[in-house]
Amino acid sequence: MNTADHLRRLFAYDEWANREVLRSFQKAGTPPHPALKRLAHILGAAYLWYSRITGEPCPLAVWRDLTLSECEEYTDRVGAIWRKYLSSISEQQLSEPVSYKNSKGEPWTNTIQDILLHVAMHGVYHRGQIAGDMRAAGHTPAYTDFIHGVRHNLLE
Repeated sequence: MNTADHLRRLFAYDEWANREVLRSFQKAGTPPHPALKRLAHILGAAYLWYSRITGEPCPLAVWRDLTLSECEEYTDRVGAIWRKYLSSISEQQLSEPVSYKNSKGEPWTNTIQDILLHVAMHGVYHRGQIAGDMRAAGHTPAYTDFIHGVRHNLLE
């Protein structure tokens, strides 16, 4: 499996895991506000990085309050844009540099590959926080371990 295929698999995992979080929110009835805010942040950041890579406008702020139904909508939209983008990326493109300014206005340049790895790992980090938020509120968090998704063929 080449690097582009690995990245496609990681993004399939990311989308699946976000959907599992949404299901846990639905089971909870009213998810804790910090958990919902963190999922909205995962989605907003994914959109921002997509915009940095493609130059397209970013329709979602990085830290924005979203309702549960808006998180569902943006999970669909974010998943679709990344699937489309990753479906045609080549190994050579992964090495291409992307120049951008971070939230502090500082200029940076990173490769597409590094940005894509960051997006996938960023979601994992915040989903761990979401699990803690859910437990603290007395709810059962989503089981989003990568290996669980692999064992049950949920990432295809």
